[in-house]
Amino acid sequence: MKQNSTPFDVAEYDSQIKRTLPFYEEMFQQIVDIISLLDLQSIKWLDVGCGTGKMARTALEIFEIEKMLCIDVEQEMIKRAESFCDEENVEFLQSDIRELPYQEIFDVVTAVQVNHYFKKAERMAAIKKCYSVLKDDGIYISFENFAPDSEEGARLYLERWRQFQIVNGKSKVEVDLHIERYSRDYFPVTISESIELLKECGFRMVEILWVSYMQVGILARK
Repeated sequence: MKQNSTPFDVAEYDSQIKRTLPFYEEMFQQIVDIISLLDLQSIKWLDVGCGTGKMARTALEIFEIEKMLCIDVEQEMIKRAESFCDEENVEFLQSDIRELPYQEIFDVVTAVQVNHYFKKAERMAAIKKCYSVLKDDGIYISFENFAPDSEEGARLYLERWRQFQIVNGKSKVEVDLHIERYSRDYFPVTISESIELLKECGFRMVEILWVSYMQVGILARK
């Protein structure tokens, strides 16, 4: 039985997400590429909406991690992530980002496929919390589904995304059910709206990192 806010069973999450999101693995490589340029030592890293812990596993292979805190609102996801990663410097915690008590302690905050699940006020609160837990000059990177600027663009992009999923082995019924979630079960905003929101939350530098199909990566610095 599905026990999380995603459309997938927890046990099938990793295999299903790759058939659903174009270039899913590339999102994590983009994060690695940016963090590698910063020459950070003894990194303290917060991963929001950690899912099965892919960001933690990826980061631990490459970087000098002092502490990595991985949070998710779903307990079943946390259990799944813990089963893949038992390093002493990684902590998995069931929590909503808006409820974390920390202030200005993390060098890096990542949120992969998280923000579009928030409505506008919730999104603002979540991003403000991400800002507040970062040290000065800290890096925030999000990947999320975005909304095209026009209805015509949305129809075209959704059809393209639909075709990707069919080519990758999902049935037309599965794909239609997933596409129907757009603006019903998650709430994407335009790329320009995402950028403005990050600026409103206080980030001094905000840039588009990566765009593909209906997903965008955004880089921000406190």
